[in-house]
Amino acid sequence: MDDRLTIARSATSRLLVIPGPIEVTDEVLYANAHPSMSHMSLDFASVFGDCIRMTRNILYSKDAQPFLIAGSGTLGWDQVSSNLVEPGENALVVHTGYFADSFADCLQTYGAKVDQLKADVGGVVKESDIEAALKSKKYKVVTVTHVDTSTAVLSNIKGVAEVVQRVSPDTLVIADAVCSVASEEIHMDAWGIDVVMTASQKGLGTPPGLSIVVASQKAIKVFENRSTPVTSYYGSWKKWLPIMKAYESNAAAYFATPPVNLIYAYHASLSQITQGAVSLEDRFKAHKEASRQIKKAAEEIGFRGVPLSEDVAANGMTALYFPDGFGASDIVPRLLKKDVVVAGGLHADIKAKYFRIGHMGVSVVDPKRGDINKVISALKEVLAEAKAAKA
Repeated sequence: MDDRLTIARSATSRLLVIPGPIEVTDEVLYANAHPSMSHMSLDFASVFGDCIRMTRNILYSKDAQPFLIAGSGTLGWDQVSSNLVEPGENALVVHTGYFADSFADCLQTYGAKVDQLKADVGGVVKESDIEAALKSKKYKVVTVTHVDTSTAVLSNIKGVAEVVQRVSPDTLVIADAVCSVASEEIHMDAWGIDVVMTASQKGLGTPPGLSIVVASQKAIKVFENRSTPVTSYYGSWKKWLPIMKAYESNAAAYFATPPVNLIYAYHASLSQITQGAVSLEDRFKAHKEASRQIKKAAEEIGFRGVPLSEDVAANGMTALYFPDGFGASDIVPRLLKKDVVVAGGLHADIKAKYFRIGHMGVSVVDPKRGDINKVISALKEVLAEAKAAKA
């Protein structure tokens, strides 16, 4: 192992199991330390082009257009809101937690008229309610958070897309998949999803800082045929589409400087995901198995999942209510003392009542690390300690 990598690894011995950023492989960490390169060099253009193609492959798409832009996952909301929805047009937001509120806020910022269909905490919106809403008025887009990181609820985006195609086929289906890409299956073409937006730091196993948006050719045509100017400058596909096409053809082009080192890290992770020893299909199976393992172990000792049923529970993360009589101060600091870093509650209605665990990427697909077992053991130990302290 390179000395620089050893130093970086020794900087912390803690296991990072929040729902992103996640642990990254040594190869990704090393790639992120790539020597500085010109973003206009042919060597970098080739790497960037590979990233575009591999991103498409992860979503099982033949011709969708990826946009890889420096920024957080939040930038995906801006791209959708400014490029696909014109001021005054209607947007339907399917709400399963905190992040739907934020997407709705972004859409409204760019002038959309937004309606929300809200599920109970831990639940999903009924497809019949989505159908009724689509029949009530014309919507330019329907947005669905595939996995809402605040609740660990998994929405059936395939089912939602089927409803939209049947009832309102001109409406675009937008998947906020920041917390699901590479840990949950997404067949973009076959399911009829028009935009998948995500980010580098979750299932894609790369450090934060890259906004990843993939648009179907149908969505690109809607963008190209809009009657008013795009309402964002940095997020404008008018600026970025020629850049992405140039890089995919292994030619450099410039609008704004890409995060060069992060692209190298993303390339390393994508190569492992699409060409590594664990196939993409087996990767999804491994996430399901790890999810069941953690959830079952947690429930056996007294925790309760936030999702209302197993079929709406995410495979890349778990949200757990504290047992009766216990709170965050009883559990989270004790986990930290055992070098297990989890995330506190985020959903306003239940914020103090639960916490969240991420289990994505290398922690799942490399069992030799023992990450899943370490999380389960720590949960059992800290709950026993908390009970003893209250006895």
